[in-house]
Amino acid sequence: MCGLAGFFGGTSADGKIGEAMARAIVHRGPDDGGIWADRENAIVLAHRRLAILDLSPAGHQPMQSHCGRYVMVFNGEIYNHRALRQELEADGDAPQWRGESDSETLLALFSAVGISGALDRLVGMFAVAVFDRKEKTLSLTRDRMGEKPLYFGWVDGGFAFASELKAISTVPGFHGRIDRAGLGHFVRYGFVPAPNCIWQDLYKLEAGCLLTLSLEATKAAPAAVPSAPMSEPDFAIQRYWDVRDAMRAGAGNSVSDKREAQALLHAQLRDTVQLQAQADVPVGAFLSGGCDSSLICALLQESLPGAIDTFTLGFDEARLDESPYARAVAQHLGTRHHEMMVTARDAQDVIPDLPSIYDEPFADSSQIPTFLVCKMARRNVTVSLSGDGGDELFGGYDRYDQAAALWPKLTKLPVPARKALGKVLAMGLHAPGLGKMDMRQRGRLEKLGAILSEARTLDDLYEQVMRIWPAKGPAAPLPHDVRTDWSGVDLDDPVTSMMLADQRLFLPDDIMVKVDRAAMAVSLETRAPLLDHRLVELAWRFPSEWKAGAGQSKDLLREILYEYVPRDYFDRPKAGFSIPVGTYLRGPLRDWAEALLAEERLAENFYPVPIRRRWAEHLSGARDWTQSLWAICMFEAWRESATAAGNASPALN
Repeated sequence: MCGLAGFFGGTSADGKIGEAMARAIVHRGPDDGGIWADRENAIVLAHRRLAILDLSPAGHQPMQSHCGRYVMVFNGEIYNHRALRQELEADGDAPQWRGESDSETLLALFSAVGISGALDRLVGMFAVAVFDRKEKTLSLTRDRMGEKPLYFGWVDGGFAFASELKAISTVPGFHGRIDRAGLGHFVRYGFVPAPNCIWQDLYKLEAGCLLTLSLEATKAAPAAVPSAPMSEPDFAIQRYWDVRDAMRAGAGNSVSDKREAQALLHAQLRDTVQLQAQADVPVGAFLSGGCDSSLICALLQESLPGAIDTFTLGFDEARLDESPYARAVAQHLGTRHHEMMVTARDAQDVIPDLPSIYDEPFADSSQIPTFLVCKMARRNVTVSLSGDGGDELFGGYDRYDQAAALWPKLTKLPVPARKALGKVLAMGLHAPGLGKMDMRQRGRLEKLGAILSEARTLDDLYEQVMRIWPAKGPAAPLPHDVRTDWSGVDLDDPVTSMMLADQRLFLPDDIMVKVDRAAMAVSLETRAPLLDHRLVELAWRFPSEWKAGAGQSKDLLREILYEYVPRDYFDRPKAGFSIPVGTYLRGPLRDWAEALLAEERLAENFYPVPIRRRWAEHLSGARDWTQSLWAICMFEAWRESATAAGNASPALN
């Protein structure tokens, strides 16, 4: 795991710019760093290295190919790089290897089959920037499921790119201006979906994409938001892999026998975990006590000699604390278990660092325990495997079951009847007799009213489920031409549609952002075996009814897990990985939040009235507005941090 950065074009492409960009992301790679600058072609590449494979200087980056054509900076891991070396050797395309790093393998593959031709053969997580000295073009690419981040954009007459925005902010001439669309997306969902970014003229490369540009294209941003597919003179973005294609291919090659499905899945999981267990540094795993992490720990323990290190957090609130279950699983598997009980003070101490850790405003409050467990793990290992992806691939979220039950009934109602029922429900929620209704029940009914009033398609349904503020909320409405393309496919199966939307956007733009930034802040590499694209493609071959909609949540994974851990260890409701932020906002964080939610401050970017109303209702205990208020607090804390660093305009332009 590493950090990359660079600048192409303009007058700033020199070693000093590279050094400044690299310093900003030194936490991503404390072991080594390097700069490569080519004044003739106006490009500089910078790298920070966290050494995982081949700890010797042979893994130093930026790295040049043996043929001299390509110069590369690379963040991530190519898990099948040894097999790729063997293939190159068998084809007569292998150079005289300098070392054992996957970076060298990747460059040799580029030399043999080209950048585009190489991507289909990679198994791994990665963000790559590679300069072609022959064609004088720069290419940026990102892994299929968006595990590794890659930002890019136009700054001061040139093209900047980096693993994190803080590196781009060091470029002379950078003046952060808040992007209206980016802010609008964030307020709606609590994260900024790719290709959007919180800064004007900066973007995220979408998962599974390859961007290529020449020097001419560095002078100004294209007129449209850079999103695949795009082809303009000297600038192009192509999608080399698409989860929508995986879904379609899986439907055309489905597995109808459940035992066969479990056998295929078990074999692929074993192969994936064995690949991801490879490292020249200590490897462990997160263990929450749930299905996904327990299965990964069992497979990792099976793959490595001796006891593996496992890590879990405990919480003061019993309803959130799964540490006893994790402890029981660890004892059964025989792992070397590490446990930390998190107090309110521990959680609150992390909050001041969140704007710096996440660069963009980010409002998934499980970011706090994620950072704490990463910090604990880093004291013992350099690599930790996780169970991320299990919910999105195998139906672990409640919203899948709820959509499967609701949507068939909803579609039987004419649209006018739906809207009328939604209005009646909304009016009823304000009736005096409902004042003592449970907060969660009230919230669910309000969400149902919005769905009845607004949802015409499955994408509309997902939109309403994901929103934390309504369209007419505290931020200016999004421009008419800006819309979140959730599933991107016209489907009639609510489970398939929601899982597809989660895999396309929620997984890379929320879950993976949360994990990558938290881990990299403490120089820990995380790996997610369930996001191996071969496993993703296999999962799409299984019918949706095996995953959700009939009490079948993660049924396929569970049957494999029960071969390692007794079934009764998991006969309990899912608790999730969270802390009681809503309670903290009413208690120890009240003064902090009140300062961030002051009316005069909010007025610089928002309509204060709906925010202040929700804040008052939350404090009184009448409603639980944790998600929506946490989003506004995180934005204001981020803006304060960026302004103090001299990177942000104080208000939306």
